[in-house]
Amino acid sequence: MPVSLEPLDVGVQIPYLFRCPISLELMRDPVTVNTGQTYDRPSIESWVATGNTTCPVTRSPLSDFTLIPNHTLRRLIQDWCVANRSLGVERIPTPKQPADPAVVRTLFAHAASDSIPLHSRRSALRRLRGFARDSDKNRSVIAAHNARDLLLSLIFSNESDDLTHESLALLVMFPLAESECESVASQPDRIAFLASLLPHSSIEVRVNAAALLEIVVTGTQTMEHRIMIGNMEGVLEGITAILKHPLAYPRALKVGIKALFTLCLVKQNRIKAIEAGAVEALIDRLADFEKCDAERALATVELLCRVPAGCAAFASHALTVPILVKIILKISDRATEYAAGALLSLCSASEQLQRDAVACGVVTQLLLLVQSDCTERAKRKAQMLLKLLRELWPDHSIANSDDFGGTDVVPF
Repeated sequence: MPVSLEPLDVGVQIPYLFRCPISLELMRDPVTVNTGQTYDRPSIESWVATGNTTCPVTRSPLSDFTLIPNHTLRRLIQDWCVANRSLGVERIPTPKQPADPAVVRTLFAHAASDSIPLHSRRSALRRLRGFARDSDKNRSVIAAHNARDLLLSLIFSNESDDLTHESLALLVMFPLAESECESVASQPDRIAFLASLLPHSSIEVRVNAAALLEIVVTGTQTMEHRIMIGNMEGVLEGITAILKHPLAYPRALKVGIKALFTLCLVKQNRIKAIEAGAVEALIDRLADFEKCDAERALATVELLCRVPAGCAAFASHALTVPILVKIILKISDRATEYAAGALLSLCSASEQLQRDAVACGVVTQLLLLVQSDCTERAKRKAQMLLKLLRELWPDHSIANSDDFGGTDVVPF
């Protein structure tokens, strides 16, 4: 048997026995099957998940699919990594073991039992949350134990604030079925209870309440329920306040914009969002979002600009136009489309905003946009905006040439 394979880019040979027979990569979580062969956990799990019932090396049938961690081999691999650190090899972390279904079942039984002390029930939920954070597989194991029904009942049982908060923190780590979303959305008292958590002293509780509201709105097909949630006292105010929370808790920004965007997809909720201060929160935080969240934020800006009150609110914020012009080409094609749409709505509503946009250099940005590889919808919006601003183009702009005069602007 060879002692090594071909050297990697880092210039060090990985011992043969440290490589997974399936992936041929350095094993990070070696496990042994009943045939005695050792594989990297993700590789053998993928092998079995695709319907294979034999050992990849020996081709012998796998009498059971139990994966036993090979701690000795894993420690040897870690020692080898440390010894070769100077060659650019990073030490593999000690993997966390998957949740035992029997343990998960016991923890849920403890959490649901009225006869067990409250602190023990709370500890059980915390352990389950720890398992859920560790891996997708653990979340699958937890979800298989009727987790969502139990957690929903605990959240709205009013037994204990601590029990409610722990159950809420665990539940938002799982998607809800449409029937479960409808069940929550159809009960105004449950929505009112979640709204009451939005101003809680703990930012984690506030964010988890907003996360559950977003999950429910997204999973609810009944328009009346989505409107009711947006109009529930404290919902949009609380979500907007979460967006304004200091950046030391980045999850607040992520959950806040996701919830606000989801609610603003319903046009009947947009006036309420504007009244709740969403415009100021969006503009003040626009530069702080990561890519996907920035796209949601700009989409929300465009949605609110479709409402006259939204246009007026954005127009009154001195940074609206400068920020939109500055980032129109900097994030992604989708973000470009939303920013162009927002600027089109704002400039269509105000000649002063047209002058402000031109002063900020929007013409150059738009000309670059229509020549780029962005979406056709973004280009159409840019062309419409250029046509709107035609009379205000700077005299020295190449846009005043006749070359652009015949541009076909497609309405949408």
